[in-house]
Amino acid sequence: MVAKKAGVSPSTVSRILNGTAQVSDDKKALVKAVIKELGFRPDPAARSLAGGRTMSIGVLTQFIDSPYYGEALRGIEDELNNAHYSPLFVSGHWNEAEEQKRIQLLLDRKVDGIIVLTGKLSDDTLIELAKSIPVVVTGRQLSGINLFSIDFDNAEGAAQAVKHLNRLGHQKVAFLSGPLDHPDAKQRLHGFKKELKRLKMFSDKNLVIESDFLESGGFRAVNSLLANKTEFTAIIAANDQMAYGARLALHKAGLSVPEDVSLIGFDDLPHSAFTLPPLTSVRQSVYEIGVSAAKAMFDLINKKNPPSQIVEAELIVRESTAQSPFSMTKLSISCTS
Repeated sequence: MVAKKAGVSPSTVSRILNGTAQVSDDKKALVKAVIKELGFRPDPAARSLAGGRTMSIGVLTQFIDSPYYGEALRGIEDELNNAHYSPLFVSGHWNEAEEQKRIQLLLDRKVDGIIVLTGKLSDDTLIELAKSIPVVVTGRQLSGINLFSIDFDNAEGAAQAVKHLNRLGHQKVAFLSGPLDHPDAKQRLHGFKKELKRLKMFSDKNLVIESDFLESGGFRAVNSLLANKTEFTAIIAANDQMAYGARLALHKAGLSVPEDVSLIGFDDLPHSAFTLPPLTSVRQSVYEIGVSAAKAMFDLINKKNPPSQIVEAELIVRESTAQSPFSMTKLSISCTS
């Protein structure tokens, strides 16, 4: 009925519903208008039987309640919904054995493909998995048959943060790292150190604190910095969540952002524009990464090669960074109190 009223073939209607039709936008709009007019709702079970697909995509995240991963999941879900696919979300909790179990659960559910948001599964494991099912992975540079990766230029993002502080006159910059068994954390720390060296800025191992990407970790890391009594005028946190905790620790120590210490985060989560003061942060559009992952999955399912992607870094300057203070008096008092 939809095909007849829209003047197209039933297979064209099917491909438009699946998001795989290569037809004009006008024709897509016409078919969708007819679908709405007739109140047509595809039967998922019938579509699965007819096409040999379950119309579901498995998504392995790390923490389902994470603000970072939540943005990616929203992007994936929105894009899948446009093609009438359903996501199945599971969490691996940064534990390789747990991730393996969750992948097996998704395979048992006969999903049509699996999206892996970073994680600790080895490259070899992902390559092997892709032999049996389409796989899209983020946070890696990895290629193979039935496998696609979307990476972010973490090192360049950290370098942009260092350059910004250098232009503001800061020479003593602390870095709150994520766990160094995490690829994003390693790349961001590498970019930080490389740019410090290139700009001939002050470098001290005591100004680098490894933490856990959580607000509480940022809080503890800044308290550790203050206890070390090493002078600094700025902090780069390897993600926004740690920057939130760092801001609280500075406040409790009697230090103001940015008057005493400038503060930069990473990821530019939606809440970062509404902190006090609004947080300067390195933006990676996590929502768009999720959308891109879903689009790449559809390409793989339909035996097409997705376009290669490395998401570029962009520094979003807000009010948490300022010119370096001329005096370290207040910080020195806090460190020795």
